[in-house]
Amino acid sequence: MRKAEDADRLVWDEWCQNALATYLPKRKEKAAIVAKGCDSRAVVELIKEKQVQRDQVMVIGVPCRGMINRVRVEHAVASGRIAQGEEGSDFEETLRHSDFLCESCKTCAHPNPVLYDVLVGEPIPEEKRDSFADIEAFNALKPEERWAYLSREVEKCIRCYGCRNACPLCYCPECFVDASLPQWIGKSTDASDTMIFHLMRAYHLAGRCVACGACERACPVGVDIGKLNRMLLKEVRDLFGYEAGLGIDEKSPMATFRPDDPEAFIVNP
Repeated sequence: MRKAEDADRLVWDEWCQNALATYLPKRKEKAAIVAKGCDSRAVVELIKEKQVQRDQVMVIGVPCRGMINRVRVEHAVASGRIAQGEEGSDFEETLRHSDFLCESCKTCAHPNPVLYDVLVGEPIPEEKRDSFADIEAFNALKPEERWAYLSREVEKCIRCYGCRNACPLCYCPECFVDASLPQWIGKSTDASDTMIFHLMRAYHLAGRCVACGACERACPVGVDIGKLNRMLLKEVRDLFGYEAGLGIDEKSPMATFRPDDPEAFIVNP
């Protein structure tokens, strides 16, 4: 929107799942975005990483009760779970909001924006929840079982890089997968090269990922991308007591050094 009269076209509801912070890096002009809790945390990280100046962005904060997974709704219709009326007839069906949430929204612990200039709507009471119960269950599996699961997921990948392109923290001018001098990995869908892409991307996001779920929503083949990201989210939280995007003045554990940092994983892996 560039004119005041265009503002009437703006809509906010459970379908507004795009991570708008993705469009902020390297912008020269001032911009305003509507930001959910996860979007605002991405803005915080971008400010900390000098990708946008605080006075360059006007944040319109909106409390969020979770975004609807479009694919899940489409599958419910296609499978007949949602009734379909006769041609030309009208019908109405009430669906349970929680049954169609995006995966990232099911474990979200910060539904309210942490950074905003204007807040639209009343803040949502934040619940204390064990947002990593699924990762703990996954980590309880045998190493070979975990590897088999991740390998099956990665085999689906078609290397479209939709996950990278949708991520608000993947802003490198040249991604390591695109580099040719040197060429780090192959360009095909070879299983080992594809696995390296997902592993390295997850490591690049360690201590930075805000769990917005943009990567999962962008994937056209349904790769469980969030599994690797959330494993590292849990590691960073457990080792350093840090969650990305909660405060502009908080330093990332990957960008600082503390003499009391735990070293057990280094000296006694």
